Amino acid sequence: MKRVVVSFAVLMSALFSQAQAQVTVKDAWVRATVAQQKATGAFMQLQSAQDAKLISAQSPVAGVVEVHEMAMDGGVMKMRAIPSLALPAGKAVDLKPGGYHVMLMDLKGQVKDGDTVPVTLVVEGKDGKRQNIEIKASARTAAAPAMKQGDGHMHKH
Repeated sequence: MKRVVVSFAVLMSALFSQAQAQVTVKDAWVRATVAQQKATGAFMQLQSAQDAKLISAQSPVAGVVEVHEMAMDGGVMKMRAIPSLALPAGKAVDLKPGGYHVMLMDLKGQVKDGDTVPVTLVVEGKDGKRQNIEIKASARTAAAPAMKQGDGHMHKH
């Protein structure tokens, strides 16, 4: 009986720590491109159950994927890669045009309106453990209406 109680406690501890690291993704989308365009952005809303940070991303549609920010610098809006993006516990972090976003560069082909673009986000918890989050972002033109809540897909690994 003691062994069962200890096993149950270990299992519950593992489940609790896994739940603590959970990051949810909502409304993931990628801006559709025109022929010969070599870069685009991916946008979404991230929320983490505990303090964490988005440290990188990958996608098979792009040769280079970086986490970027748009910020004013001397009166000029500039875009730059950042080493990580803080995900404070319980707070939604928006990745949107004109702000933080995932930049897909060296595109291997055109991203057409209606395409589904796979993106893997790499999130690191404050304990240093990393979590890969596989998403499928819908491609749409800039003029397309916003997606309804919950249209983004999320798979935790």
